[in-house]
Amino acid sequence: MIELILSIGAAALILIVANQVLFTSLRLRNQVSDAIESAAPLELALDVLRQDLQGAMTPKTNGLISGSFRAGALASAADSQPVSLEFNTTTGTLRSAEPWGSVQRVSYGLKSSTEAGVGASDLYRGVGRNLLSVSSAEVEDQLLLRDVTRIDVESFDGTQWLPQWDTTDTSGTTTNLPVAVRIRLQRGSSWGANMGPVELLVPLSSQSRTNSSSTVGG
Repeated sequence: MIELILSIGAAALILIVANQVLFTSLRLRNQVSDAIESAAPLELALDVLRQDLQGAMTPKTNGLISGSFRAGALASAADSQPVSLEFNTTTGTLRSAEPWGSVQRVSYGLKSSTEAGVGASDLYRGVGRNLLSVSSAEVEDQLLLRDVTRIDVESFDGTQWLPQWDTTDTSGTTTNLPVAVRIRLQRGSSWGANMGPVELLVPLSSQSRTNSSSTVGG
């Protein structure tokens, strides 16, 4: 009888330990799953931003396809909406149903959120495919990331970071693509307490615009 009681007690102890290990593992798995799920939209947004910037077109004088590069607090040239970044890029997807090329005009800016609380905003990506339209180009708004309270864009000219960049200002010094672009996204309260800004740094490959000419001959 004593041996039976000891065996039952040992088995119960083993079951208690196994139960604790099992539920600890389940909680850990759920925490990791939640962390991955919450980080996925942010990683996707940063990846889209990175790809667009890496495909940025070098501005040319009167270039309809190359377009311009504008960063900072500005109004979109396509739909007069406030944006923080706007340029032409080569990331357009070729589709048989849409007669547009791979070059498209994209813009990034904050708009009032449709799901979060009052005063909340989301990050949107505006896409214009018909760059040769004689009227105002149609812009498709794509929700990129929810609950973003602020977006800051800085452009590097090789010496310093500038809060404004506009290649359409021919009288200024920002007539070419910047050397690099730095973007900071400040997330809202839904992301968690004490959540700091997310920073994305993308070097750009550009060819400087020049007014000089040269001749080749024997």
